[in-house]
Amino acid sequence: MDQYAALRANVGLLGTELGETLRQHLGDAVLQRVEQIRQLSKAARQGDNQQAEQLRQVLTALSDDELLPVARAFAQFLNLANLAEQQFSISAAGRSSIEKPEPLTELFQRLQQQAIAKGDIRQALHDLSIELVLTAHPTEVARRTLIHKLTEIAGCLAALEQPQTPWQRQQTELRLTELISQAWHTNEIREQRPTPVDEAKSGFAVIESSLWQAVPDFLRELDTDLQRALGEGLPLDAAPVRFSSWMGGDRDGNPFVTAKVTRQVLLLSRWKAADLFIQDLDLLSTELSMNQASAELQAASEQASEPYRAVVNKLRQQLIYTRDWLTEALKHDRLQRPADLIWHNQQLLQPLLLCYQSLQQSGMTRIAQGRLTDTLRRGYAFGLTLLKLDIRQDAGRHAQVFSELTRYLGLGDYAAWSEADRQAFLLRELPNKRPLFPKQWQPSAEVQEVLDTCDIVARHGSEALSTYVISMAGKPSDVLAVQLLLKEAGISFPMPVAPLFETLSDLQNAPDCMRQLLSIDWYRGYINGRQEVMIGYSDSAKDAGVLAAAWAQYSAQEALVQLSRDYGVKLTLFHGRGGTIGRGGGPAHAAILSQPPGSLVGGLRVTEQGEMIRFKFGLPQLAVRSLALYASAVLEGLLLPPPVPKASWRQLMSALASDSCDAYRAVVRHNPEFVPYFRAATPEQELGKLPLGSRPAKRNPTGGVESLRAIPWIFAWSQNRLMLPAWLGAGSALAKAVEAGNSALLDEMQQQWPFFATRLSMLEMVFLKADAEIAAYYDKVLVPAALQPLGEQLRQQLAADRQLLLQLIHSDTLMAKEGWIRESIMLRNTYVDPLHILQVELLKRARQAPDDLTAQSNRALMVTIAGIAAGMRNSG
Repeated sequence: MDQYAALRANVGLLGTELGETLRQHLGDAVLQRVEQIRQLSKAARQGDNQQAEQLRQVLTALSDDELLPVARAFAQFLNLANLAEQQFSISAAGRSSIEKPEPLTELFQRLQQQAIAKGDIRQALHDLSIELVLTAHPTEVARRTLIHKLTEIAGCLAALEQPQTPWQRQQTELRLTELISQAWHTNEIREQRPTPVDEAKSGFAVIESSLWQAVPDFLRELDTDLQRALGEGLPLDAAPVRFSSWMGGDRDGNPFVTAKVTRQVLLLSRWKAADLFIQDLDLLSTELSMNQASAELQAASEQASEPYRAVVNKLRQQLIYTRDWLTEALKHDRLQRPADLIWHNQQLLQPLLLCYQSLQQSGMTRIAQGRLTDTLRRGYAFGLTLLKLDIRQDAGRHAQVFSELTRYLGLGDYAAWSEADRQAFLLRELPNKRPLFPKQWQPSAEVQEVLDTCDIVARHGSEALSTYVISMAGKPSDVLAVQLLLKEAGISFPMPVAPLFETLSDLQNAPDCMRQLLSIDWYRGYINGRQEVMIGYSDSAKDAGVLAAAWAQYSAQEALVQLSRDYGVKLTLFHGRGGTIGRGGGPAHAAILSQPPGSLVGGLRVTEQGEMIRFKFGLPQLAVRSLALYASAVLEGLLLPPPVPKASWRQLMSALASDSCDAYRAVVRHNPEFVPYFRAATPEQELGKLPLGSRPAKRNPTGGVESLRAIPWIFAWSQNRLMLPAWLGAGSALAKAVEAGNSALLDEMQQQWPFFATRLSMLEMVFLKADAEIAAYYDKVLVPAALQPLGEQLRQQLAADRQLLLQLIHSDTLMAKEGWIRESIMLRNTYVDPLHILQVELLKRARQAPDDLTAQSNRALMVTIAGIAAGMRNSG
């Protein structure tokens, strides 16, 4: 039996509906053209060279009028195919085909088989702390309005899987037709770049449409598994998964995120939380009509005949008043906050807990554990601020504040001081009671912006804010400087300050930097036994290649875990992963289990970026599954930790890291032809025109590849299917190890060490997505003849690396054990291939005669970029 038959049927259904929409609105001729291209693409994928050539001829001969509708048809189809896939993964038919359909149930069974003590499981659950940090990134191409339509389409597919009367089925199919037509008539590319506030709103939309329902559902699932395994459920206040955000707080390299924007996002977050809880309380007020109640609840309801309803309605009125005040506050810069707002979580939880306890005492446990429990759990997970906001700023901006200040005070220039002098100054001022900044001092606009941000942080408190992240941190003074700035702003809570170690050298120096910091008595006393450190994946991989970066990340984590033990500090590692392999992406479950033992003891913090938020959390059931995968992986890491690597593994891994870094940099840094080749062979230059995220594509607008953000760097290479950053250097290093007679040791590492096994399986996925023929076509049409030999060389390297990997994993097929991922990539290729050919044609036209490019053609180019991103899935 074909286990993917249901998926193919849904893909076929959506394709037929899209075809019908094209026929209605564009006529038979366009539909026939699209269908001809699809058939040719399918034949070309099956190895028919004649059809492949004909496909190229048809696409390059399209008139200006045909380019856009054809590009849109294939891009739309990929969005629909992705949706069908998401729906399949949570459907009854799909659960038997995907990896780990019941991750928590499976884990508890394994814990039982391995005789893990109930007390240890209980403790691990008590310590379970997962914080997912939502970030908007420039590769989330789809607009919110389109995402809403796609979610509705998923609902139709789910309905069609259920038994329906003929009339019901007809109505569902009509709705499906209508939604696909709506999507077709909606511009899939934004007209303008989103602002940071728009990005924050997209985060709130994910919570409202999916996570608001998914979090209590996930906790019910976890509770059931626990009842089965331990005979006891989750405590009511358990919030093993929480959410934070960088949207509106991440000012690193983004001049549009100002203190004013941060304030607006913090208030909007509260507004949305109040609005969602008001809706919850509406429902509770309808349902909690009981009259039997405890004496405490009777008193709180002022002896109302329906005490639960009275207490819930009072809370609801207070929240409506709070929401109204927030509406006004968003219109004014400063608005005095009245004392009777619902501002702190306890004010929300206390009346609800009173209702819960009263129901329990009155013998109505079933009612207490229904909707009321869901609302309470949302209260603990989201609170009145919905998403806690992180603040991120570059270390240099903090140093600039003290540089201007010390010059004004006649103390010299902080920027020119040694690290010892900087520390001495900061540690002298940190315990000092008098203000540091003179009233008459007039700082520059840039410095004032940093001070205004710290002022906003101090005003909004620990319920609204999570961590202050310092990018490009490398010295203890970088952390102390932020502590002093926050203290001067009048902060009343110890906000965690996390240095972010990003490049290869940063990661290698991280343990030494943290050792110096933790050896400062004042600092250790101030942090109260807790430290957060952020590990950067994107920049380290861009700097050194994936293999060297992965080993540097692993080694840094291992050393930091040991260091925190030495100093008796609880360490939380914050992983700055992207969606792609080149940025630490890939399946989360495997990634978590490949971390060093002990690295999860202080909890897990990890970024969820751009389009990956939608792929993991876009539908409530999908989000429940993603949360279960996270929870099961962290629990497994705590209770069944991976082995400590043997000395022989470390030695070989260090050699692999060093060799791969040399091979990677030989191409990317030291080959003078590389940068011009990169710019010609990929749409890197054109990506800047796409209104994707609010941040500029470069940190330094006039710089070269080194100044490019990691995201457009990866994104550009996924567009031409060479996928270079995700594999370059790794294969050369592995080949060297095999030549040196290390095949048996590589085998052992693959069998026994999850870290190494995960590296190889990530390479498998990359090689399955990479396509040398497509990359060669980009070169043939777009790259000057003098640079083409470099492309040829890189493709030969890709082929050799792919061959070697198959040998190492003892297989003749990539991803043979991951049928689901393999199927999903193959399914999309037929629709991505025409977009590549169209993109090459449009890039050629744009580069040869930029002034002749029509608005239609320019938009078609943008659509191909968005469509390929949808087809590649984890492109950012």
